Amino acid sequence: MTVKRVLVRKSTLALACLLALPGAALADSKREAALEKRVDELERQLQELMTEVKAQRNAPPQIVQAPPPPPPAPAAPAKEAPPTFTTAPGLSVAFHGFVSATAFTQDKSFRFGNGQNAETPIPGSHGRTSGFDVRNTRFWLDITGAKLDDDWRGGGRIEMDFFGGFNGTGPYSRQQPTPRLRQAYLDLDNASTGSKIRIGQQWDLMFPLDNVPTSLSHLAFPLGYGAGFVGWRFPGVVWMQDLNHGGEGTKWRVDVGAFDGSWNGPGDNVNYLSAGNADFQPQIEARIRAQGEDWIAYAAGHYSKVDLRGVDGAAPTPIKSSLKSTGGEVGGIWKPGPWNFKALVYGGKGLGQIFGNLSQFGDIGEVGGFAQAGYSFTKHWSANAFYAYQKSDEDDVVRWIGNGSTGLLKSRQAALGVQYASGPYQLGIEWLHAKLDSTNAALERKTTSGNQLSLSALYTF
Repeated sequence: MTVKRVLVRKSTLALACLLALPGAALADSKREAALEKRVDELERQLQELMTEVKAQRNAPPQIVQAPPPPPPAPAAPAKEAPPTFTTAPGLSVAFHGFVSATAFTQDKSFRFGNGQNAETPIPGSHGRTSGFDVRNTRFWLDITGAKLDDDWRGGGRIEMDFFGGFNGTGPYSRQQPTPRLRQAYLDLDNASTGSKIRIGQQWDLMFPLDNVPTSLSHLAFPLGYGAGFVGWRFPGVVWMQDLNHGGEGTKWRVDVGAFDGSWNGPGDNVNYLSAGNADFQPQIEARIRAQGEDWIAYAAGHYSKVDLRGVDGAAPTPIKSSLKSTGGEVGGIWKPGPWNFKALVYGGKGLGQIFGNLSQFGDIGEVGGFAQAGYSFTKHWSANAFYAYQKSDEDDVVRWIGNGSTGLLKSRQAALGVQYASGPYQLGIEWLHAKLDSTNAALERKTTSGNQLSLSALYTF
């Protein structure tokens, strides 16, 4: 109880007693004396209380200090910022690729090269060879984020592997493969309309990007390449358009492209002076594509005109002065459950510029195709069986021998492979058997068979 409240309480009591005195004096004189004594006592107590209150008022104020704040916690050590891959403002860069290694043994030398780029046996070759090949190793940069306006976005890709040859011809050159530019293009993408424009070096529309045969040893040079299907990389421009953009069900798309002209002479093949560059006559191609839940199907066509007199119009033309390169194909992929089926058939004439006719150049007709069946036993183990066939028109081949034809008539290629996959790692064993029919100017026919056994490892990042 505070001093003020005690003072009020006692003052009130004293006042009440004083008010009651007149009535008490009338009742009894003894009680009067007692009351007077009581009043004196109350007056004394009141005086003491007043003195105490006055003393408290005159006392200096007491200052209460707050406890000192606790010492600050020691600062956490600064984390070192991770390195970043930066480019122009607003852009992002993704670095991807894979490391590939293949140990192989084979009983013939192969066209395009031994090891990871073997396709068909070289007629007349002898002797067993073996080696270790890493040239499939590949990396690429995907750039995204460039903005043109509210609808169009940009991006691009730069892709390289190591099939650019070897660094020299000495005893150590084979361990120094040379990088090779595969693709270098930019994309303009409109997500609202389903339109995309791709400009730069890229695969032409006859190359079966959707159903490339599965293999761990044959990546840059897939199974059946040039001996069962065609296509090559060219600088050019492609317009891709979704036909039912935003709709449900089967997704339809049409692609139309124009690519750099190409041919094997006459003139300088590496300085835009070949017959395919004469008179600005690009390769024109188109493709229509449909995609469902577990399948993809497509059809593609190719056309170009080649002036065999060359850019200056002065080259000798012993067969004809010009020719038309035409071709068409249909193909697709189907994945029912653990199965994986891929297939393609094609035909055309004068397709040497896109890896056709077993890389022969002339007005030569051909047909070909491949099929592959794969089965996944578990999430790690799978097996694949492959077969490819290519046949050039024999009369055309003979007529063009020495003028672009090397006498190659027919190719058959079969392969069996078993693969193990776990995360980014893959291991595989593959057997390749290939047959090639050929002839020469004397019309002597020959069949050459070759085999390759390979063990491959792949790490994807």
